[in-house]
Amino acid sequence: MSTSLELGECHILHISEGPIEYRVTGRGPTVVFLHGIIANGDVWRGVVADLSRDHCCIVPDWPLGAHRLTMRAGTDFSLPGIAAMVDEFLAAAGLDQVVLVASDTGGAVAQYVVVERPARIAALVLTPCDAFDNFVPLPIRHLRLFGRTSWGLWVLAQTLRSRWVQRLPIAFGRLTERAIPADIMRSYTAPLREHAGTRRDFAALVRNIQPRYTLAVAERLAGFGRPVLLVWARERRRFFPLEHAHRLATLFPDAAVEIIEDSGPFVTEDQPRAVATAIRLFIADRVMPTVSPAHQFSWQSKSKSDLRA
Repeated sequence: MSTSLELGECHILHISEGPIEYRVTGRGPTVVFLHGIIANGDVWRGVVADLSRDHCCIVPDWPLGAHRLTMRAGTDFSLPGIAAMVDEFLAAAGLDQVVLVASDTGGAVAQYVVVERPARIAALVLTPCDAFDNFVPLPIRHLRLFGRTSWGLWVLAQTLRSRWVQRLPIAFGRLTERAIPADIMRSYTAPLREHAGTRRDFAALVRNIQPRYTLAVAERLAGFGRPVLLVWARERRRFFPLEHAHRLATLFPDAAVEIIEDSGPFVTEDQPRAVATAIRLFIADRVMPTVSPAHQFSWQSKSKSDLRA
């Protein structure tokens, strides 16, 4: 689970599939964040530290492998199934017309949210993420083998204790130009070691990792007509190719690409301030004129008992 103080106070919201831990900080236009696999809300700590000065930032720990609270047996962990969880979370929290910001596998989920359940989404921001036939990227496709069973995941999780292994190309090594801090790596990798329920959830997710999902949703992106920003890295390792950002931009009716320099695909780790600045300018220039004040969620206006489980 995420541990960064920058993300704000921790709460729990129950949806039909199970409990979701999330953190809230700031006030203003509402931004909801999605992370990728074997990661949690800590991915967004640097961005939120900046953006929360004038935005309400809501950062859930989605059940994607670095979560503590597990889902009920039989939960649908396909991309459409996880998109349904996102929509239910927004509905249960009383959120409407939010800016959805996503990374990595969360970006693939977000694509399904905006084509299948777009009513609550005012705008979309995608940082480097799975798209088209790149689900998951080649350097980590071993997860589709080792991650299919709880036993295989336990073995994988034990190897990720080592900082040396973490920096290998088949682990987190290609995701950043700079090493991820040790305490953040623990928050990403410890749940798979310590919680059988986390391994069960993640094995179900891995069994649903199929490029047919990302290829199918790409054919429907033209149906989302609200503003889209793609904040992509000009990375040297082609984990999430820059041409995919430009290709996605041609599919959305109203999209722009912002390129981040000196960064791996985890732009939120390498260049959080640049990402926060891009999101802030995008919301100010393209989103705020279309969102009425009644649709701006104010965390302070709701009692904690309304949202806390």
